[in-house]
Amino acid sequence: MSGDADRTGLDARLRDVVSQYDDVQAELATPEVSRDPDRIRKLGQELSRLEPVVQAFQSLEATRTELAGAREMRDGADADPEMKEMVADEIDRLSAEEDRLLEDMKVLLLPRDPNDDRDVILEIRAGAGGDEAALFAGELYRMYVRYAERHRFTPELISLNETGIGGIKEAIVQVHGNGAWSRLKFEGGVHRVQRIPATESSGRIHTSTATVVVLPEVDEVEIHIDEEKDVRIDVKRSSGPGGQSVNTTDSAVRITHLETGLVVEIQDEKSQHKNKAKAFAVLRSRLYDRQQAKQREADSVARRSMVGGGDRSDKIRTYNFPQDRLTDHRIGLDLSALPRVMDGEIDRLIDALVMADQADRLASITGGDHGTAS
Repeated sequence: MSGDADRTGLDARLRDVVSQYDDVQAELATPEVSRDPDRIRKLGQELSRLEPVVQAFQSLEATRTELAGAREMRDGADADPEMKEMVADEIDRLSAEEDRLLEDMKVLLLPRDPNDDRDVILEIRAGAGGDEAALFAGELYRMYVRYAERHRFTPELISLNETGIGGIKEAIVQVHGNGAWSRLKFEGGVHRVQRIPATESSGRIHTSTATVVVLPEVDEVEIHIDEEKDVRIDVKRSSGPGGQSVNTTDSAVRITHLETGLVVEIQDEKSQHKNKAKAFAVLRSRLYDRQQAKQREADSVARRSMVGGGDRSDKIRTYNFPQDRLTDHRIGLDLSALPRVMDGEIDRLIDALVMADQADRLASITGGDHGTAS
């Protein structure tokens, strides 16, 4: 009986989604909306989120119609034994298809991460390992830029602190594109590399690290910062590696958030105005991230995902070059072809992380509401 009750509840939620989808389509067709580009964009995103659920529900309904017809044929008085056997096989196939579609529905109806459609700010920093750590951080930066380009996201460099030997101490990059957060949100943590550095004459394998921080980008309305009361803004002349002057104007901007002590310094643009805008974007994202972390901590029923709930000091991945093996320690996944991975081909890895997170969240739902797709 509980299985039937679960299906009845699932069907009700699916019909709610279909109703939402119809409402959004109707609103898009109104003259008022046709004159509001921002509303058109938001409704279009809503349609894109609901459409997979609606299409899957239509497939489920079609399968159920076929299944009902097959059962009617099987139970008919006129059916001969051979026909009944054929119909029984068809019923088995359609029943399995119905079960598969229902499982797919549960995933589609999992509560959405509200940040999934946001742009992303990636912060990549060299960790332990000196020059080799800086070189590895540079390779991670290029890996994410190439991945973004492959997905037609737009990577935009905010800040780059180079070492002068092809490595970086720190890179901050914005990744613009619908769904950027949903694809990159599990990349935060400590990345470890094991290999023989080019400068190592004895052939010893070294271990170095780099840290990746992934932040959802937020706008001024969501996180308001009062320039007069909340921050201290310092400007100075930009400098490059070794302290040499990059330009002759006071364009570098350093913003200190007084309440939290967070500091953001940007100097890559020649324009002080552009550096200031970028610094505020980074600061807003860091404040939003802190706000969300506190919210999760305060919510006693919040569940920490096995994939996304780790601390930023956690070692999440090892890149072992002598063995041509990448290991993601959170899900126990091993992949080969490291040169391709470092060239931005990380979809297999990200897909596995997304699926593991979905499975983990599904397992945590025991007889309760599976959420809505809205």
